[in-house]
Amino acid sequence: MMTTAALADHDAEADLIAAVQAAAAAGEPLAIRGGGTKAFYGNPVGAARVLDCSVHQGVVAYEPSELVITVRAGTPLAAVEALLAAHGQQLPFEPPHFGPAATIGGAVASGLSGPRRPYAASVRDAVLGVRLLNGHGQALGFGGRVMKNVAGYDLSRLMAGSLGVLAVLLEVSLKVTPVPPGRLTLVREADAVGALTLLQGWGRCSLPITGTAWLDGLLYVRLTGSESGLAEVRQGIGGRPLPDADQFWTELREQRLAFFAGEVPLWRLSVLPATPIMAVLPSPQTPQLIEWGGALRWLRTDAPAADLRARAAAGGHATLFRVNAGSAPADGVFTPLPAVPMRRLHQRLKAAFDPAGLFNPGRLYPGL
Repeated sequence: MMTTAALADHDAEADLIAAVQAAAAAGEPLAIRGGGTKAFYGNPVGAARVLDCSVHQGVVAYEPSELVITVRAGTPLAAVEALLAAHGQQLPFEPPHFGPAATIGGAVASGLSGPRRPYAASVRDAVLGVRLLNGHGQALGFGGRVMKNVAGYDLSRLMAGSLGVLAVLLEVSLKVTPVPPGRLTLVREADAVGALTLLQGWGRCSLPITGTAWLDGLLYVRLTGSESGLAEVRQGIGGRPLPDADQFWTELREQRLAFFAGEVPLWRLSVLPATPIMAVLPSPQTPQLIEWGGALRWLRTDAPAADLRARAAAGGHATLFRVNAGSAPADGVFTPLPAVPMRRLHQRLKAAFDPAGLFNPGRLYPGL
């Protein structure tokens, strides 16, 4: 196992177990909190007592040759990425931080991935195993710390995107990938319809694309590989190299571009990549940003939730990502689930992991 002086090492599992058991005994729900950088995401939590998981930090196991790292959930995300970078590796899903206090547990629980997601892996794809606390205050382990050790249904991956409503994450084991030897971002002028056409064409080719974005009449394409390979691909894609490209992709991932500023609600629509541009826009003037080869559409609009959900319904869904100066729909910021999957899957999982409803009540769906 390899460790680094830059990472704190504090095993707070016993304290977290005691806190969960005390909350269970008192019948008081808990708001699970790591770095708090994604507290805006999801529905309001109906709990006054906070369970601070940020003190539970440290690398449990990391051997670069195995391409797997296991860390405690409160470990700062930036510190994990710095450790991996020192060994020429990275998290494949390129998670957003949304602040310096972001933790690896929050990255997994939120299930949010960055520009590399459709070309590499989602958060769920990268999860190999977890250690968690259930609603009884019991520490349980699922999955493992190697690339191939799980047969059948993988409960560990349920934690990705669960927003803490099932359990408290203690440790996560994640796949990591080597950093490519070179990268290049090309930018070219295109309207939204033309950009989508280009993206669909490139998607049918074996191109080393690791990020795409369209905004304000410009299409950005990030490529990785050897210098000779990048030079060859550049001839086929066209466009001019983007100076300070790393800064652009970081500001996109962290939502620091001008598009994301302001008080108008921010909607995140997951759709089929070939979905026509106007099919998702409530009006032609609606500001939009397109990522993931066309599969992710960001909209700034105060249009009704029902309208946006209907536009995304054919193969996707709509999420009110940032309420800002707007108001959340009465049925929550996520597209409501039909009654059957809600009862048969989500409510049964909640009952199995957290029967007393202690953890983050309401954050994923009202009543869950």
